[in-house]
Amino acid sequence: MYVVISPVKNEAEFIEKTIESMIRQSVKPEVWIIVNDGSSDGTGAIVQRYAKAYDWIKLVNRNGSSVTRQRGKGVIEAFYAGYETLTNKYDFIVKLDGDVSFEPTYFESLLEKFASDPHLGIAGGGLYEKPEGKTWLLMTSKDHVRGCTKIYRQACFEAIGGLVPAMGWDGIDEWKALSLGWNVQSFIDIAIYHYRFTGAATGFLKSFYEQGNGAYRMGYHPLYLIARGFRRMADKPIVFGGLVMMWGFLIAFLHQEEKLADPSVISYVRQAQLCKLAGQLTGKPVHK
Repeated sequence: MYVVISPVKNEAEFIEKTIESMIRQSVKPEVWIIVNDGSSDGTGAIVQRYAKAYDWIKLVNRNGSSVTRQRGKGVIEAFYAGYETLTNKYDFIVKLDGDVSFEPTYFESLLEKFASDPHLGIAGGGLYEKPEGKTWLLMTSKDHVRGCTKIYRQACFEAIGGLVPAMGWDGIDEWKALSLGWNVQSFIDIAIYHYRFTGAATGFLKSFYEQGNGAYRMGYHPLYLIARGFRRMADKPIVFGGLVMMWGFLIAFLHQEEKLADPSVISYVRQAQLCKLAGQLTGKPVHK
């Protein structure tokens, strides 16, 4: 049995695609809590209409939040505004965005993956986006679950202490889980479609800066972040994206911003990243 929480803000353009996808699921959630995080468009009214028709869809209106869309802290605070209303017990909890669509067997297929692997702690599908606005492209690696579609086994969710309300929340959750012996995987063949390209809502350069800032707070090894920054320079926006990412990391370092995990997890992160870098240099694949 699973429950779903969706923090949404100004998703009137896309949220019906998400709702219709959920309604068509072969295995429906026990409850789906949609947190309307101070939307200024018609998001709340759309959700309310469906909530009246389906008793397992619940609307929570969160007032007083920022007028602008906030990644990281704002998203997770909205998530917990929904989490606090849960009265149902659950085996799995899902954090799902309100600008995605997926096939009717999406959750059934992923729950089967959990059933076949008792050590699977966090999973999701292969996320497709349209970075150039035309063609659906896979934007997911097997060893990382994108933040807009995360399923947590209850025991794993509790073991990692839930989600951290800060940039990097959707990376540090996985590192904590891995350090505790859980498996983390995106199943590429189970597709989910993201209608708002990552970073489009807040601005691409700001998104890259936040990625660098979040990487520092997650405890990334500087060499790994530099390598990632140089690799990012090959993607649009050419050069600038990678430079801004590294700048965000440097500023966080200079300010000595608070880390999101304890030293043992950070040590695990850095060892894994150095092993991955070594694997790339030698041509031997090394998993996260």
